[in-house]
Order: sequence, then structure tokens, then C-alpha cells
Amino acid sequence: MASSSCRCTLLLNRPILLHHRPSKARGFSPASVPLHLLRKPCDLRSRIRCASGPPSSSSSPPSPSPSPSMEAPPEGYRPNVGICLVNSSKKIFAASRLDVRDAWQMPQGGIDEGEDPRRAAMRELREETGVSSAEILAEVPYWLTYDFPPDVREKLKIQWGSDWKGQAQKWFLMKFTGKDEEINLLGDSTEKPEFGEWSWISPDQIIELAVDFKKPVYKEVLNVFAPHL
Repeated sequence: MASSSCRCTLLLNRPILLHHRPSKARGFSPASVPLHLLRKPCDLRSRIRCASGPPSSSSSPPSPSPSPSMEAPPEGYRPNVGICLVNSSKKIFAASRLDVRDAWQMPQGGIDEGEDPRRAAMRELREETGVSSAEILAEVPYWLTYDFPPDVREKLKIQWGSDWKGQAQKWFLMKFTGKDEEINLLGDSTEKPEFGEWSWISPDQIIELAVDFKKPVYKEVLNVFAPHL
């Protein structure tokens, strides 16, 4: 295995069709990323933790189990949702971040206090991609967490005004029922744009293109959703 200081070259078997956010968006300059060649660091320092709710009581009569979406997230982690949006060809929506060079990810965002995670997922998808034509197909039935690297944690501490170890995510698989023209990285104009380009890509590609500290979560998410992909 290569040392953490090395860099590896990823040769994708298929070209990625990039879609640029409209030029009227503030602060956007297209990333100069060759379509066939991307460099990603080999350092894999992240960890993944799964947290499920408490076991149901064996007393009789049994009370209804709470929805997985309503279980409390692990302490010290920011409650978050992630969206694996797939089209009719079973390709996954991914977009490149404006603030991190060559970083691609699936849509995600924070859960407001008292907000149901399913509603949060639909809201975040709309805010980040402009997409409202989607339906939930499946949900990872437990929280997945990742830790922020020290530099990222410090940056977000200043940005959010709160110090979180990382994020605890509820992940949802959604089917895109609209047309590509609906996708707009300016979102619904309620939040500052986060992405510069987007593409429909394979599960393997989304894992390879993700930042290292999110890779274990992405692998688990795609493993759970594999029967639908």
C-alpha cells in the first residue's frame, strides 16, 4: 500500500460529461480538470462509525418502533443528511465543490433543529441542485459518521460558530423523476451556491472522486443501496 504522502493517478474508464453552473453565478470560475485524468491523494485517514437506536423492549405488548429517521444522532456530531440521487440509467448525481479543488460529492446538508430528516433531505436537494422532481426509494437505517480532518474542523468551527467532531448523516436514496434541464447549481436561490460542475457517474467513480475522509461513508452508503443500483 502506498504511503500517506504519495499521490496516485486515477484513470477513469469512461469520460465524465461535465455540466457547468451558469456563468451568472457569483464567484464561479470553471475548474481546469481534464476529463480523463484526475489526481487524488492516497491518504486514507478517516474512520466510520455506525450508530443504531436502542434495542426494542421485549416486554408485552410491544410498542411501535420509532422511525429510523427520528433516532438521535451520535453526540458531538452535527446532524446531517446525504442524498444519493440516481437517474433512470442508475447513474449517481455528483458535483464538484467550489471551495475545494477536484472534490466531488453527493448532495448533503445540515438538519435544522426539530426538522424531520426526510424533509431535510428534500430541502437540501432543492437548495443545492434546484431539483424537486425526486422520490425517496430507500434509507440507510442508521446514522453514519465521519470525522473532520483538523484543518477542516478549524475552518468549519469559524464558519459555523460551533465545534463539531464531524458529521452524523442520514442517507437517502432518491430517484430523479425530472429532466436534466431541471438541475441548476444555483439551487433555489435561498443559499450560496456550493458547486461548479455536475455529472451522472457510476458508483465506483463517486467513491474514487470523493475526498478521503468521506470515502468510507460513501462505500457503506452504496453497499446498502446496492440492490437498487
